[in-house]
Amino acid sequence: MNPLTRLLRICLAGAIAAALAACGSLPPARERAAVNAAAADPSTTLARIAAASTPPGEHSGFRLMPLGVYSLDARVQLAERAQRSLAVQYYQFENDATGRLLMRALREAAARGVQVRLLVDDLYTVKSQQLLLALSATPNVDVRLFNPFCCGRNGFLSRFAASPHEIGRLNHRMHNKLFIADGVMAVVGGRNIADEYFVLSEAQNFIDMDALVVGKVLPQLESIFDAYWNSEQVWPVADIVRGEGGRTPTGADFDAWIGMAAAPPKIVLPPSDVLGYGPIAEELDGGRMGLLWGEARAIADPPTKPTTMTEDEAIATSVTMKVWTLLMDAKFEVDLTSPYLVPGERGMAAFEDLAKRKVKLTLLTNSLAANDEPLVHTGYARYRERLLRSGADLYELSPQRTTAGERFGMFGKSLGRLHSKTAAIDKTRIFIGSMNLDPRSASQNTEMGVVVDSPQLAREMLRVINISKLQNSYRLRIAKDTGTLQWLTTDGEKEVILTSEPESSFFQRLHNLIIAPLVPEMLL
Repeated sequence: MNPLTRLLRICLAGAIAAALAACGSLPPARERAAVNAAAADPSTTLARIAAASTPPGEHSGFRLMPLGVYSLDARVQLAERAQRSLAVQYYQFENDATGRLLMRALREAAARGVQVRLLVDDLYTVKSQQLLLALSATPNVDVRLFNPFCCGRNGFLSRFAASPHEIGRLNHRMHNKLFIADGVMAVVGGRNIADEYFVLSEAQNFIDMDALVVGKVLPQLESIFDAYWNSEQVWPVADIVRGEGGRTPTGADFDAWIGMAAAPPKIVLPPSDVLGYGPIAEELDGGRMGLLWGEARAIADPPTKPTTMTEDEAIATSVTMKVWTLLMDAKFEVDLTSPYLVPGERGMAAFEDLAKRKVKLTLLTNSLAANDEPLVHTGYARYRERLLRSGADLYELSPQRTTAGERFGMFGKSLGRLHSKTAAIDKTRIFIGSMNLDPRSASQNTEMGVVVDSPQLAREMLRVINISKLQNSYRLRIAKDTGTLQWLTTDGEKEVILTSEPESSFFQRLHNLIIAPLVPEMLL
């Protein structure tokens, strides 16, 4: 989700409300001692499994998780088996069935004596803030908010309206996603904690990608978490959120709201995913996991981005630029997925340079109908023809085809969208993380991810990308006779050619036609 496009829509409402509301500010920051992860205890169950699963001399092990329910179950399994610590960091942690299930798992871990640290960006906590406050009141749990709003906390509009003088600060969001158990196993990738990221929503669901990680990259991930946890941009939830009715909720309130007295909801798991793997619990129970191995490094923006540097400095040192460097190192092939794809002039020049060097470029993004941020689609649409003319293969996700397929879960009648942020380079190196290829990820949001050198892992990632582009997407081309865009798909064995934005309404197309020239790219 892109907060700035929402900001554009609420500017007028915010300006009016600001005239009526008293401007607020955060309370004075309290001095806090730094808290850092302790060295992993090799005697824990998860540590023994990781050790038993690691061949001699290997660096880091991975299991890609393209299936949403498998990825959710992996987090629950790690929380249930943790014995020392859980470090959890998310952009969005919703108060829905998924969020409550994972909060319950964190609460149960804390009751066993596990030290739980939960860090959540404050943008989307309107519905979850009371649960987060109550969770923080339970023993062994510490909950903090990244870059919080001071006032007007019970509504999205009112939060911005209460602090019109701080729009610059509030536009800086933590987009990271990270879940670490006992310092030896982690889940990284693109998913937030909400129903739609695990194909459990009735309205919309996302195709996404996470990875289970073990090995030498874990200390790097813990260092990233600690840097955020101890940063000046982070506040204890109890310093920001007030209980409803003037009463601070307790651990007992949390237990009542979550329904701790009842059995936890069951996650319905199919026997295997698109890569042929079964549920991770079976391997954890057996004491050994089958993983793919490679040399890995974690990359992340500093939590201070962009508050302590200029926009150019933020971009130059960003995860986005690190990924661009990886792409530009390609010798013959780049396959990339990004739900928001706005390369900008510099990015477009880089793509054209790849073409000049005969590097095959394949891009998968959302169609207008699949994009949950139509304004961002206008930024992407500016580059479509240039991308195609430079020789790129360009695919756009089809909600209808995604819903009809079952390779990534049962979408039912919900709208299918793309959310995975991945790259495979020269069939030997991959990136998986939180970063979109757009201006916001480069200059405003903090992002993170993992780069892995592993031909086996790259091969599996390409399998997943190919399923999405061939079975769930439209292929774009420029018509030879008219020079206009065409979207190609199949109906059975018959090729179907469309000449306008597929699956979109007349009003969607009209809206974007009118608004596209008015929105500066830097605001997308």
